Amino acid sequence: MSLASPSRPPSDPSRPAPPSSAGTPAQRPAADVPAPPHSTPATVPPADSRAASRPAVDWRIRFAALCAIWGFSFLLIKLGTGAYAPLQVTFGRLLFGTAVLAVAMAVKRARLPRGAGTWARLFVAGFLLNALPFSLFAYAELTIPSTLAGICNATSPLWGMVLSLVALSEDRPTRRRVAGLGLGFLGVLTVLGAWQGFSGVDTTGTVLALFASLSYPVGWIWVRRTLAGRPESHLSLTGAQLGLATLQLALVTPLFTTWPGSLQVGPLLAVAALGALGTGFAVLLQYGLVAEVGPTTGQMVTYFVPVIATAAGVTLLGEPLSWNTPVGAVIVLAGAALTQSRPRAGRTPRRARIRTGRPGA
Repeated sequence: MSLASPSRPPSDPSRPAPPSSAGTPAQRPAADVPAPPHSTPATVPPADSRAASRPAVDWRIRFAALCAIWGFSFLLIKLGTGAYAPLQVTFGRLLFGTAVLAVAMAVKRARLPRGAGTWARLFVAGFLLNALPFSLFAYAELTIPSTLAGICNATSPLWGMVLSLVALSEDRPTRRRVAGLGLGFLGVLTVLGAWQGFSGVDTTGTVLALFASLSYPVGWIWVRRTLAGRPESHLSLTGAQLGLATLQLALVTPLFTTWPGSLQVGPLLAVAALGALGTGFAVLLQYGLVAEVGPTTGQMVTYFVPVIATAAGVTLLGEPLSWNTPVGAVIVLAGAALTQSRPRAGRTPRRARIRTGRPGA
């Protein structure tokens, strides 16, 4: 589940990042970056600023930490919904995540964005990248295992490619990417056991999880079209986006839920960890990784999230695991990787060589 700031795209491809899910505004094209369960955008600072301040903790350790945080998010959602309504879990998650970013903004003295138009666009981004997918995943995990939710989240780049072909005229399909799309959805059918008539799989919960993963690229395209090139910092835009998403849940949650009779500490701590770590701290961690090692390495987190989510669900929650789940997950990830592939720099596509008369390599 990833957030990205609408200044400059972290990468050339099409799916804007995080996240990203956790994914806040993302500036990348829609099919390029797989979304974690928490979508928030990430901007890449100029190269000289990267070299100037190297974090004390090695990037590999931070990369592993980010994989673990986002991988365990689905387990935390499951624990939270065991005692609280899905909307309450989402509200708590956003509240704790916003609090972490508010502290970071205060420390760095980051100013909030200005202009009613900017806030209106961030309001929509907060809904598409945070409020909606977080809520859908929470509702989905009422009836499906956290392992399946984690795998459904990995389909986000597949949806991103489909949408980018429709909404982004500059994003043209290649045979490899189309093959990746078909392979990815074949993996989804494998996970769901299509040859068995989807027996043993809750259709409603699975559809909700798939729609949650679809919401991320929709939000990224929205951000790319409406917020790209903003002068505000990544932290400022991300904090405002999460704050608006929190406001949305604060207004909606009391209308559809009732306050629980008693507060259960375990699930409450799970929600707090989900928000503070998975939606707040992870966004800052992701931004630092993308700034230091680049978006290509940073987006590799997506491929570890379903693996960790599956391991956590099976070992800690005792969720069942049949052979088609890990096999299908591998196929989904392979398809997702192909949909994000791009021609090597300096290499002219075969069609262009024929048109210009250039000899093939």
